[in-house]
Amino acid sequence: MVARRRKRAAGTSETEILSPPGYSAIPIKFSEKQQSSHYLYIRQHRVREDTKSSWPQKRTLFVLNVPPYCTEECLSRLLSPCGPVQSVELQEKPDLAESPKEPKSRFFYPKPVPGFQVAYVVFQKPGGVSAALALKGPLLVSTESHPVKSGIHKWIRDYADSVPDPEALRVEVDTFMETYDKKIAEEEAKAKEEEGVPDEEGWVKVTRRGRRPVLPRTEAASLRVLEKERRKRARKELLNFYAWQHRETKMEHLAQLRKKFEEDKQRIELMRAQRKFRPY
Repeated sequence: MVARRRKRAAGTSETEILSPPGYSAIPIKFSEKQQSSHYLYIRQHRVREDTKSSWPQKRTLFVLNVPPYCTEECLSRLLSPCGPVQSVELQEKPDLAESPKEPKSRFFYPKPVPGFQVAYVVFQKPGGVSAALALKGPLLVSTESHPVKSGIHKWIRDYADSVPDPEALRVEVDTFMETYDKKIAEEEAKAKEEEGVPDEEGWVKVTRRGRRPVLPRTEAASLRVLEKERRKRARKELLNFYAWQHRETKMEHLAQLRKKFEEDKQRIELMRAQRKFRPY
């Protein structure tokens, strides 16, 4: 992934790293034993003037070619000499729509796809971006004081992290539901205030409200509905519990229809016979 250009002059060789336009290259190594370097390509995060961004432009560093073994904690540690790091976020690819984001969930957010990623590093001060752009390296990802797990040890750690804590999961679900209920209540209150009020062009928004109020979302109301459905289903099952009962019911109904048809025929014949022709 790294393109290199070699120049030879006066018996010496020089290796020049070709970075993408507008990016600076920072060499990193997994450990001191590794001889070859991997390169991160960095630049200051910028968006168009009329576009909102999730990250502050003057304090955010955009990083390309982040290897799989380099975690958010590793990036924060590698770039901390440039200044205090506020946050680091790894993604599979850059965001195309620059819009404010909601905080990610630890349990309901999909895991990133293994492979090379991009990163958004936010410093507490704008000087951190300038200092990061001037880094030369190479930087060590795994050191004695901060070892980085790899291979089977990394898989074991990832599996252990994938098992959720029930209490933390319950707290996050409760917090999400409280926020959701509050948002729905605000939307309903706003819609009620705007009902019947004309807009700038004089149009009035008409909403259709049912006469019967909706059942409250409580456990007691749900249990009443379930009990009603169970009794209705039980009556239907008892009525036609056996197949022969169902057949006999149908045959009795057909016999009653035939009997009524014959009685109607006899009544019509009797009425026809009682009619007499009296011209005078």
